[in-house]
Amino acid sequence: MKEIKSIINAYSKIDFASTKAALVTVVSIQGSSYRRTGARMLVLDNGIYFGGISGGCLEGDALRRAQKAIFKNKPSIVTYDTSQDDEHEMGVGLGCNGIIDVLITPLNNNYKDPVHLLSVISEVREPAVLVTIIGCRETLDIFGQTILFETEEQFLSLFPIKDIGVLVLKDIKQALANKNSETINYDTAIGTIRIFIEVIIPSLNLIIYGSNYDILPAASIGRELGWNVTVVMNIARANKVLLETATNIIDNKSNQEPVIDNYSAVVLMAHDYKTDLNNLKKILQTKASYIGLLGPRKRSEKMFSELLKENIQLSEYSMERIYAPCGLDIGASNSEEIALSIAAEIRAHFAKRQGMSLKFRKGTIYNN
Repeated sequence: MKEIKSIINAYSKIDFASTKAALVTVVSIQGSSYRRTGARMLVLDNGIYFGGISGGCLEGDALRRAQKAIFKNKPSIVTYDTSQDDEHEMGVGLGCNGIIDVLITPLNNNYKDPVHLLSVISEVREPAVLVTIIGCRETLDIFGQTILFETEEQFLSLFPIKDIGVLVLKDIKQALANKNSETINYDTAIGTIRIFIEVIIPSLNLIIYGSNYDILPAASIGRELGWNVTVVMNIARANKVLLETATNIIDNKSNQEPVIDNYSAVVLMAHDYKTDLNNLKKILQTKASYIGLLGPRKRSEKMFSELLKENIQLSEYSMERIYAPCGLDIGASNSEEIALSIAAEIRAHFAKRQGMSLKFRKGTIYNN
């Protein structure tokens, strides 16, 4: 979402009276690649671009092709085959070893622009779906068309190929259930239609409870990762750097509560036992997917015992989302390293990974 928001921000500043632009999107991958489907770059006609679709091996060629698409005002698709041992093939030097399809869409500064649709969903706190037609007969004007899925009725009314609308809708539901984007071919009366169903997950909310010096590194890493960072603290102790870093700061003496939903990670960093315990009681009643507790295991076990004495039952679900002590075992010893270990654990939690070294991972790096 960080890249999407940077593209939205750049798009909003374009003077379309004097500047033209195109969006470049990775829509299909066979084999391995540095980025996954949904990676994007916004290209201006003057050669400036934002975002990226690879580790640097494809951007230059994609930029030139985007400029051609802008000139023709016509969407196009480019296939980069880096699976062959051809020293002249782009990407081979980086060992991409995959076939990557990239859609180039000229932008016209209207509600049909894919960047405009991205802006509509950028602050939505539930997974969203964009459906893009990326393959059909060249004579059809539906190529490159993108539709934002909102409701079944809305989608079926807007989707231009009526005889497969119900099939595509079924696959949208499956993609949403799996929270995984798909590129699918459909046989129709007008030929094979290829569609990219992209599931876009909301930005992660990181909520930190605490007022000590170690919250700044945690907030800084969260912001660098593109997360929304809310700090609940004694606001009198908030310095200028923290005020500029956090997305939002809430005074712990006020009645205001942070937004905590299914895409939220909460870290209790008050360093005061009673404060952390009271905050834990509140957080257990929320939808927070991740709850991290600083301090030794004995400290958290004491908290769990006190909760039981108060007849607060810790369900299996609660214990699954509580990480105590929080953070991956990387030998962290200072506030910056501890913040890094916690951020890595949060990322692993939401990706449903173990947080181990990739050296020991079986299979591909990315989930299919």
